[in-house]
Amino acid sequence: MSAYAIGLLKDVVFGPEIVNYLERIDETLKPYHGRFLIHGERPEVLEGKPQEDVVVIAFPDIDHARQWYRSPAYQDILPLRVRNSSSTVFLVDGLPDHHLATDILR
Repeated sequence: MSAYAIGLLKDVVFGPEIVNYLERIDETLKPYHGRFLIHGERPEVLEGKPQEDVVVIAFPDIDHARQWYRSPAYQDILPLRVRNSSSTVFLVDGLPDHHLATDILR
């Protein structure tokens, strides 16, 4: 089942460190089959007041997502983002195609 790394970023400083981070992140994803689904988009807010840009990276499963985040290659560039933005990042499992809202009642 697919899993996702989701980042909510704000106050991003687009200086040399963020440019370096962006130039290197794609290579960190390849061994774990990660791919961007959403990258830096500002959501159309229907409820609430989020002010973060959204990043969603898809992985084949949660183990691939964890391995990517913990990989030496990603950990090497992580400080470049952390020093230049405020962010919340989390991993979450996806759902099968046939999932219904009532499935959580079981």
